[in-house]
Amino acid sequence: MIKSLTIALFFFPFTIFSQDKKPVQLFSSEKAINANTTEVVPKGKMAFKVTHNFGDIAGDNGGARRFFGLDNSADIRIAFTVGIANRLDLTAARAKGAGLHQQLYELGLKYQLLQQLENDPSHPIAVTLFANNVIAANKASAFPNQDNSFEDFSDRLSQVLQLIIARKMGKVSVQLNPTFVNRGYAVTYDKKTMFALGGAIKLPLTGRINLVLDYFHSFRDQASKDAFKANENITFYDPLGVGFEVLTAGHIFRLNFTNSTEILENRFIPRTITSWGEGQFRWGFTITRNFTLWR
Repeated sequence: MIKSLTIALFFFPFTIFSQDKKPVQLFSSEKAINANTTEVVPKGKMAFKVTHNFGDIAGDNGGARRFFGLDNSADIRIAFTVGIANRLDLTAARAKGAGLHQQLYELGLKYQLLQQLENDPSHPIAVTLFANNVIAANKASAFPNQDNSFEDFSDRLSQVLQLIIARKMGKVSVQLNPTFVNRGYAVTYDKKTMFALGGAIKLPLTGRINLVLDYFHSFRDQASKDAFKANENITFYDPLGVGFEVLTAGHIFRLNFTNSTEILENRFIPRTITSWGEGQFRWGFTITRNFTLWR
């Protein structure tokens, strides 16, 4: 009896300590609109996620004649994310693709390096590392110097390495997403490796509705921009996403508006060529459903 009481008293302070310092949930899901968040799927759980981007709402390819973009399907991604260990999840996904890279297969890992803890000033931020590898399985172009002029298997591959840093201040969550994108193939006046800086904000509107925004700026050099304009009449724009999350007991539904046609970072960071200012933004939605695989 005395021995049991001694053991209980020994662990009691640690129980109080752990209860006082719970991890803070900064975002409702593992993705904002286009950006990854610091959140990971818990061990033994699986998140099934469907993201759908429609066509342009306005501009030359939108308007009433195309039902404000709803007649078209720009890109679709279906993903399974499994929590395989504490603070580590694995994603397997398939995306349609909206450009010359299509039939995209993605394998990704996300690991939560640091967690923001409640009532603990020594842990004020969350830090997560994300990496993926994507394969484009569509047919290679028969013409040279096209975005899909693949010559071998490595040309079809692209990778993203992303450090995600976030903090919740009151009810508002903010984050930064410094990102490297590497592509196995790029046209002669483009860069295979590109750095981008992104960010996201979550602002609760009611108990079950959140406003979410994210944005990326790609650091493409001016010579490449000029070459694309001269050779393909292409102008690049920074992807901006705005969404409204609706939280329910079983799933998360998010209504998205974004000028990026493609869903994967491997594609929308180097290849967003549609502009909010010209009406080239689109409706979209994401539905997330969580399942328990093991306890």
